[in-house]
Amino acid sequence: MTQMTFYPPVEPYESGLLDVGDGQEIYWETCGDPGGKPVVLLHGGPGGGLLPVQRRFFDPAAYRIVLFDQRNCGRSRPHAADPGVSLAANTTWHLVADMELLRRRLGIDRWQVFGGSWGATLALAYARRHPSRVTELVLRGVYLAGAADEAWAFTGSGAARLFPAEWAAFRDAIPQAERDDLLGAYHRRLFDPDPEVHLPAARAWAAWELAANTLLPAPPPPLTDREVLGFARIEAHYFTRRCFLREGELLDVAAIRDVPCVIVNGRYDMKTPPDAAWELHRAWPEAELRIVEDAGHGGAEPGTLHELVRATDGYRPNARAPQDS
Repeated sequence: MTQMTFYPPVEPYESGLLDVGDGQEIYWETCGDPGGKPVVLLHGGPGGGLLPVQRRFFDPAAYRIVLFDQRNCGRSRPHAADPGVSLAANTTWHLVADMELLRRRLGIDRWQVFGGSWGATLALAYARRHPSRVTELVLRGVYLAGAADEAWAFTGSGAARLFPAEWAAFRDAIPQAERDDLLGAYHRRLFDPDPEVHLPAARAWAAWELAANTLLPAPPPPLTDREVLGFARIEAHYFTRRCFLREGELLDVAAIRDVPCVIVNGRYDMKTPPDAAWELHRAWPEAELRIVEDAGHGGAEPGTLHELVRATDGYRPNARAPQDS
């Protein structure tokens, strides 16, 4: 079997800022074939922002590739790290509404929706609310934002048991008296206006979040203090509110059961373990589940990348094999 790889780098042919209300503007860009099959990529986090490499999951000769920075991150405005910025108008459902505004702004009737990690969460939320606008779903690293997911990530009984040193650094940044609610303790510090308070908390938060992204250890991406603070603030804002979703809400797939879907999850994914992908597949047996036996959470790990590109190639109108780069 030919190992699928990223498509070559591609630059946007159009970009801009879209006013979505609430004093918010989101950055968007399109690349590939202007007449191609529309696909929208949803980045992770929440608050991770889009990366140029994310354009490369799709054949640029076949797809019209749409990417955008979700509210308050990346090049969207205002940024979560800006002084005095409120995230009150940043919820899952605000982001779903932003996607619809962007789809209409670009004159797209229906599009493929591709999301990894938090992006998979948002993809499911969007598809359930707007099923007639989705041609296919490609989901990587399924995150259902349930109580079990919070326990896995933010208590000592989950990923902490596999990354004890990294967990200790995250936990010990908070005084003992406040450790019964680490999320709340971090939230208070991250939104404190004093940089001497919020920057150390943001760095500790990001270090824990990035500690378990790949099957084998990899250096974290270089991030500025502004990027780290915005990322940590948005994540804390969402995770202290269970991502604005009811328990089990995303497992109700009745509205999207007929939408073609590929679910990809690493066997050893320490951020979004494969039990969530399995539960989604049990609720939605028509969706194809692909467990990658030698992968963790990263979308660029070879086995996971192979399955993601194989999925997008399988849904494109004009097939041709991706080239090594």
